Amino acid sequence: MVNVGIIGCGFVGAELIAQLHATRSSARRLKVVGITNVKQMLLSDKDYTPLHLTNWKSDLESKGVTPNLDDFIQYMAGSPEHAVIVDCTASEAVANMYPSWLKLNLSVVTPNKKAFSGQLSLFKEIHLLSANYSGNGRTPMTYHESTVGAGLPVLNTLTDLLKTGDEITMIEGIFSGTLSYLFNNFSSTSDGPSKGTFSEIVKVAKELGYTEPDPRDDLNGMDVARKVTICGRLAGLDLDLSTLNVENIVPEALRNVATADEFMTKLPEFDDHFSKLNEDAKKEGKVLRYVGVVDPKGNSGVKLMKYPADHPFAGLQGSDNIIKFTTKYFPNGIIIQGAGAGGPPTAYGIFSDLLKVQERVEGF
Repeated sequence: MVNVGIIGCGFVGAELIAQLHATRSSARRLKVVGITNVKQMLLSDKDYTPLHLTNWKSDLESKGVTPNLDDFIQYMAGSPEHAVIVDCTASEAVANMYPSWLKLNLSVVTPNKKAFSGQLSLFKEIHLLSANYSGNGRTPMTYHESTVGAGLPVLNTLTDLLKTGDEITMIEGIFSGTLSYLFNNFSSTSDGPSKGTFSEIVKVAKELGYTEPDPRDDLNGMDVARKVTICGRLAGLDLDLSTLNVENIVPEALRNVATADEFMTKLPEFDDHFSKLNEDAKKEGKVLRYVGVVDPKGNSGVKLMKYPADHPFAGLQGSDNIIKFTTKYFPNGIIIQGAGAGGPPTAYGIFSDLLKVQERVEGF
């Protein structure tokens, strides 16, 4: 048995609970014994009886107490069985706590990118504390597949390549569902009618909920940069956000406007700028794609690039992610493609990581 405590039960956390409940026969060895958010905290009894996931929302409201993260962690650390914390927040403050949890023999599973793309010292400490599982049922583990590509097997594939002695020549990909959607619709080699100006497509994406509340948080490239940093670090490179070359495609004049509404109002003024970039690419028979690159030779970064029509990145549809690994064993590359964002895919990635913890604890 593995006892599970979930921090954050919003969009992703709630979907994870729904998946655990829907597959309770196959996931019966995973027991959710604690749930907390910023308003309430619900813990099981001293015997760590599983919470009733059918009514967890109403139980959290009616039986929950004022949240105290220290109390939550101490409760989980007192588990007689292996315990894992699932951090479904995007909080840097929570991510900074991972080493203290691991020192209490609590495993960590999370889609939170902050611990793995922030301070390099934090990344290395987490890796050191969870790298050598002894099989005694208590030593902590860390899994974070969903930090890159949601439920796509990106990090798992990368880790397997390295474990088998392969050498990474290049990792490149479209790591953002938002930017995938924007450029798949904006830049095409098709001679058909345009799907709109750049600002119109951003507006539609925002209305569909594809972008952050302030689209500049997507267009500045930092989300992609975090994912590039995570992949690079797992590949053995000491990448750092502060030195990574990141192309911010937010027009400079709009980077410091006060609100997202003001940004959206003024963005049409720069449609000619984006239109020229697109037309220049089309003249070459190419399309624009916003790509993250991990290059062991030192040219890692995030940038707007042009690709020919027959390139896999050029034919991407919707908001899919696509990541290509080029290695010594696979010189022509391995391509992973699919939904790289959203509640169900992200929760799937977390769920699969939880199963890995359970299988290692129980020796499967």
